[in-house]
Amino acid sequence: MKKLYIVLTLVLTIGALYSFSTKKKEKAKINWMTLEEAVEAQKTVPKKIIMDAFTIWCGPCKMLDKNTFSNDDVANYINKNYYAVKFNAEGNEVIKFKGKTYTNPNFRSNTTGRNSSHQLSSYFGVRAYPTILFLDEEANPIAPVTGYKTPRQLELFLKFFTSVDVKDITQEVWEDYKTNFVPKFKD
Repeated sequence: MKKLYIVLTLVLTIGALYSFSTKKKEKAKINWMTLEEAVEAQKTVPKKIIMDAFTIWCGPCKMLDKNTFSNDDVANYINKNYYAVKFNAEGNEVIKFKGKTYTNPNFRSNTTGRNSSHQLSSYFGVRAYPTILFLDEEANPIAPVTGYKTPRQLELFLKFFTSVDVKDITQEVWEDYKTNFVPKFKD
C-alpha cells in the first residue's frame, strides 16, 4: 500500500509538472479603448494615442490584428506608451471628439461589405485601410501611417513618435531617424 501511495504521488507530481511546463504563455493584448476614453485618460496621464482605423471587409486590417497587434513586443510597447483606439472607419458609432459629434449618416446596416465612410474618417483624412493614426498628448493629429505593417515596420513609427517632440518633426529628422533605426521587435 505504501508503494502504491508513493507511485501514485510520483505520477501525479510528474503530471502536474508536465502540465505546468507545457502550458502556453499567455500572449500580451493591447488595451483597446474608445476615442472618448483615450481623450479622457489623457487628462490624467498624458500619452499619445494610436488609432487603428479599420473596416470589417479589409483583409490587411485583419492581418494587422492577427500578426502585428497580437505581437507581444508591439502590444507591450503600445500599452506602456500609448492609449490604443480601435475605430471602424465605416462603422455606425456616434463619437464625440473635440466638441463635435461624428456619425455615419449614410451607414447601411444590411451590408457586410463596403459601407459609407464615417465622418471622423473624413476629419482625419483616412483614405485607405488600414490606416494607423498617431495623435499627440492633446489628441491633435501627428501623422497617418497607411497599409499593413509587420511588427518591425510598426516599431519604427511607434518609437519615433515617442522619442521626438512632434513640434520638431521635419523631413530631415525623420530621414535621419529612419536611417539610424535598429529594430528590436520580433516579427
